[in-house]
Amino acid sequence: MKVLIVAEYYPRAADPVRGVWAHRQAIAARDAGADVRVLVLHRPLPPLAAIRRLDARALASAVRQPGAATIDGIDVSYVRYLSPPRPLSYGSWGAWAAPALGRALTRTAASFRFELVHAHYAVPAGDAVRRSAPSARLVVSVHGHDVYGAGMRMPAVSATLGHARLVLANSAGTARRCNEHGAGATRVVHLGTDIPANPPPAPATPALVTVGHLVARKRHADVIRALALLSDRHPELGYVIIGDGPERERLERLAASLGVQARVAVRGQLPHEQAVAAAQAASVFVLPSIEEAFGVAYVEAMAGAVPAIGCTGEDGPAEIAAAGEGMTLVPPRDPPALAAALDRLLSDPAALAAAGAGARATVEREFTWERCGAATVEAYELAMD
Repeated sequence: MKVLIVAEYYPRAADPVRGVWAHRQAIAARDAGADVRVLVLHRPLPPLAAIRRLDARALASAVRQPGAATIDGIDVSYVRYLSPPRPLSYGSWGAWAAPALGRALTRTAASFRFELVHAHYAVPAGDAVRRSAPSARLVVSVHGHDVYGAGMRMPAVSATLGHARLVLANSAGTARRCNEHGAGATRVVHLGTDIPANPPPAPATPALVTVGHLVARKRHADVIRALALLSDRHPELGYVIIGDGPERERLERLAASLGVQARVAVRGQLPHEQAVAAAQAASVFVLPSIEEAFGVAYVEAMAGAVPAIGCTGEDGPAEIAAAGEGMTLVPPRDPPALAAALDRLLSDPAALAAAGAGARATVEREFTWERCGAATVEAYELAMD
C-alpha cells in the first residue's frame, strides 16, 4: 500500500521538533507495512512576530529550508507556497497552497504511484488536497485545532471533513466534534510513544515538569500559582518548563511576583528526545491545559513511570484517565485544586510510586507507536475499500 502524507506541521531543518508526532506516525505506519512518502506544505515566510522583532534567524530559516530530505529513511519533499499572514487568513491557506501542491502531486505520482493521501489537519493540508486532487482517496487526521476555537468557524474545515473518505481523530471527543462538523466516517487512532527499557530513577529533589508551547491555553501560570501555594509544605519543590512561545515573559514575571522564581526554570524548546527525557526525569508531569484534544506529552511522561495531571472536561486527559491508572484530573483554572492534588502525591512516596507504575502500565497497554502504526494501517485499508 503506497500512502502519501501531506502535512503543514512536520520537522524542518531549523525546527526538528515541529510536528514530530506526524513524523513518528509515518514511521509507525511504515513499520506496520505501508510504503510512505511525505509532502510538507512549507510557507517560506516567518511569523509576523518574527518580522516585527527583526529576528534575522527566523527570517533566514524560513527561506533556506531545503526542498527535500530523508528523515529516518522516509523521503520528505517541502512544497513552497505563499499566503497572507496567519491571523487574517489561516482558513484559506489550503486554497493558497493548492496550486503548488497539485504540481507536487503530479511530480510525485510519476515515481511513486500513491493509492491514498493522508493529510494531517483539515486546514490547510486536507483542504489543499481536496482542491488540487478531488478524486484522490483522502484520509484526514484531526488533532484538535480544526474543531476547537477559531477552527470551528472555518468553512474549509467542514468541507474537507465531509469530503474525506475517513477522518482519523486523536480521541473519542475529537471524533464527536468532527461528526458535528460534517465528517462522514470517523475512527479514533491514538498517537503513541516509546517505552524506555528502564524508567529513570526518581529525582533527588522533587520536581514538576510541563512540556508544551507557551500559550495561554496550556495554563502554565496555574502551575506556578500552585507551586507558590505549596511553598510551606514542599519548600524544595521545583518546576521545569520545556517549551517556548509568547507567554514566556509573562510567566517569568508571575514567578518573580510570587517569590518562586528561583524554583521555576524555563528551559525553552529542546530537541524532542531531550524534552521527553526531561519529562521522564520529573516527579509529576503537570499540564492543566484547556482545549486539549489528546496530549502526546502526557503519555510520553507516563511511559517513564511519571504520573500526570490534566483537567476534567478535556477530551484527551479524560480518555487517557479512562484507559488506566497514572492520570489525575483536576478542575480547570483552579490552582488550589491543582496544589491539593500535587500535595497528595508528593506527601506519600508510596502513592507516588504506585501512580508512576500505573502510568507506565497504561501506556504499555494503550499508547505505543506499534499500536498506533497498526491502527493507522487498518484505517488506510478501510479507506481503500
